[in-house]
Amino acid sequence: MTATIDHIDATQRFAAHNYDPLPVVLTEGSGAWVTDVEGRRFLDCLAGYSALNFGHCHPRLVARATHQLQRLTLTSRAFHNDQLGGFAEAVTRLAGKDMMLPMNSGAEAVETAIKVSRKWGYEVKGVPTGKANIITMGGNFHGRTTTIVGFSDDPVASGGYAPFTPGFRGVEFGDSDAVAAAMDDCTVAVLVEPVQGEAGVIIPPEGYLTRLRQLCSEQGVLMVADEIQSGLARTGETFACDHEAVVPDIYVLGKALGGGLYPVSAIAADREVLDVITPGSHGSTFGGNPLASAIGSEVVAMLEDGHFQERSRQIGARLGLGLSALLGRGLEGVRIRGAWAGVDIDPGLMTGRQMCLSLMARGILAKETHGATLRLAPPLVATDDEIDMLVDAVTAVVTR
Repeated sequence: MTATIDHIDATQRFAAHNYDPLPVVLTEGSGAWVTDVEGRRFLDCLAGYSALNFGHCHPRLVARATHQLQRLTLTSRAFHNDQLGGFAEAVTRLAGKDMMLPMNSGAEAVETAIKVSRKWGYEVKGVPTGKANIITMGGNFHGRTTTIVGFSDDPVASGGYAPFTPGFRGVEFGDSDAVAAAMDDCTVAVLVEPVQGEAGVIIPPEGYLTRLRQLCSEQGVLMVADEIQSGLARTGETFACDHEAVVPDIYVLGKALGGGLYPVSAIAADREVLDVITPGSHGSTFGGNPLASAIGSEVVAMLEDGHFQERSRQIGARLGLGLSALLGRGLEGVRIRGAWAGVDIDPGLMTGRQMCLSLMARGILAKETHGATLRLAPPLVATDDEIDMLVDAVTAVVTR
């Protein structure tokens, strides 16, 4: 284990300790599998928090990226490039919207949605300057910028970073009546994850998204859906909002939009909303660069025949069958939406971290959240045998 120890030691010495990774050092990946510096292979059941929906180094994405790498990677937005237009058209086609605005990280896309919502509120809705408010949900995770952690109710995310940006009103996730009560004439947006990932794959009550859409339409408020983790086939539909046939005013996209190769994010909305953005009012040196645009275009093309959405549903059914059998036998709760599962472990049995270490010893990589909850998000290229391997490993750990 010398190589592992050396790599971890260098990271601990020279990189800030903003993560507490499992003690494994990965060096290669293909499909649903990764290999560490010791030559051990693991089934990746986190998939980069859904950034790797298509698995590691998908040949189609690598080929598109390689072709673009050899031609042009960055121009800045001071000039046009020959990839952005196609990327923009592809994203708007997928989302059923008029326009998109490209960024890089998911947090940047959320910040962009916040800025657009406020500007729309002032210029279109007529909210008095400086009075706009946005409704957010308890248990949310939208990124780690100062603005975003300011409306988080996770003290680990927000502690030590105040003062925070005003203009946000938090309500309980899943409670549409609380959203209605929080709205006033200065409310410009409701920001919601259709499924809360970091919170433990929390699925809202049936009809919740439909009710939010109704409230926003009635009150002249933008419904902003953060589909960074839940979108692009992770939940068995192109977007998690599709489970209730709901179309938000703004889609926030990221993670899988870059195919696991590159940070790519965007928001998509109709012209009435995005026309508030004018030259110089928002931007990004790397947003919409040729490499990102080429990869993002290929991601959209891969999603359009529905294969990955169907595969996600199949994986979810297989996970549900295997994991539900463990309820009362080491598991206290199982929530599944497509190929995404939140698994609550009996805290008297072990912590989530202990579960992840035990799974790692069995060749499975996963990640815990909030103490005793395990998050599972295998790549959508995982086979039935690989999903069975995951279920068998969880079974072995909790019933040993």
